[in-house]
Amino acid sequence: MRTTSQTTTPSRGAMLAVLLTGQFMANVDTAVANIAAPALQTDLHATEGQAALVVSAYVVAFAVLLVTGARLGSSIGYRRVFLAGLQLFTLASLACGLAPDIRALTVARFLQGAGAALMVPQVLSGIQLSYAGRDRVKALGWFSIALSGGAVAGQVLGGVLISADLFGTSWRPIFLVNVPIGIALTIAGLRHLDPTRGTKQPLDARGVLTLSATVLLVIVPLLLGSERGWPTWSWISLALSLPALALFEYGERRAAASGGRPLIARQLLHNRRVRAGLLAHGATTGSYFALLFVLALYLQQGLGKSPAYSGLAMVVWVAAFGIAGPLLPRLPEGILWLPVLGCSILGVGYLAVLTYLQAGGTSGPLLFALLGVGGLGLGISANTLIGGITSSMPTQYAADLSGVVATNAQLSGAFGVALAGAVYSSLSTDPQHALSVVLAGFAALSVIGALASYRLVR
Repeated sequence: MRTTSQTTTPSRGAMLAVLLTGQFMANVDTAVANIAAPALQTDLHATEGQAALVVSAYVVAFAVLLVTGARLGSSIGYRRVFLAGLQLFTLASLACGLAPDIRALTVARFLQGAGAALMVPQVLSGIQLSYAGRDRVKALGWFSIALSGGAVAGQVLGGVLISADLFGTSWRPIFLVNVPIGIALTIAGLRHLDPTRGTKQPLDARGVLTLSATVLLVIVPLLLGSERGWPTWSWISLALSLPALALFEYGERRAAASGGRPLIARQLLHNRRVRAGLLAHGATTGSYFALLFVLALYLQQGLGKSPAYSGLAMVVWVAAFGIAGPLLPRLPEGILWLPVLGCSILGVGYLAVLTYLQAGGTSGPLLFALLGVGGLGLGISANTLIGGITSSMPTQYAADLSGVVATNAQLSGAFGVALAGAVYSSLSTDPQHALSVVLAGFAALSVIGALASYRLVR
């Protein structure tokens, strides 16, 4: 893929705004359907399981197709694939909002997730190709805010729109609001995104199929198995993911040996710094998505607080997270230990909340403040880890890194939610104790993240 100029241009800020708005929209819709589930059941006469499939269909399509979306961006240009994904996402959002029954809504959500999977990898690719040095640090700061802020905004926006019941439409506006935004963003993208075409290469169809099957075998039981009591099929699916992964690896080796282009560049997988960075990023990101889920259970089901109160707790986290974006570029260059520091502060935040609960605290301003410590740590670690990973390879591997980083985050989040949710549910008769146990696990993940970060920076 030919890189774009890294000199400052008047449209570069607009380009970043377009890309990050697409990223934000995709993350909002990952979370927004969770809030709508009760309304969907009532309005469409759906069962709880059918409503859960509406949520899961989006995440399944999104996780399975991320690497493929990244490779397409490398081959035909990130602008073209971003806009194609955005248009599919927008049309699918319209179909979601007009869906006459739960089956049509589930299909539309799957297509919406597919559109997001085409769109999202191009965001990090565009940043890597257009920014370097301190400018990239600043851009990644905004990128991280779009990632974390979108998940919380989805919960808040979903609650507000459903409660408003605009014109008696109940849950439908949470999807229809994407339509005018998507149209406006398409127009802005045509104007501001770099039209540079990628380097045409044949797509590794075998790699696409085997990797998609592997991710599908992992993500479906993680999303659906827990709420169904981990039935036999979920364990079989997880077990089958291992030979599927081995088959993918075998095919990738053969493609490389025959002079072809594997779906994921072998140089990336062999890079020690990339592997360490992905482990650290997965550990910290997984704990964040799990915290979103478990904290809502604790505050709403355990303490009887409102969804708005629960959302406010995470708004404090995201606000602290956002401080890291503008803060990091102001620090002196050459500070290599920031990923380790970020993971360490994250761990301290988790332990501080754990100590507060053990001392008899339950909720309130002090809990929010301590969550802010964790948010700041995650902000520092997320920015610097993605920066470290992307700077470990030349920009010709931008698409590979984008797809792998995004897929790693999705799978880590799914693992985190499934594991933390199962642990919390098994101890939920004592909400404080249940959250304390989960927080101890999060602190351990932060230690793993700090150790892996050390391997990234040393």
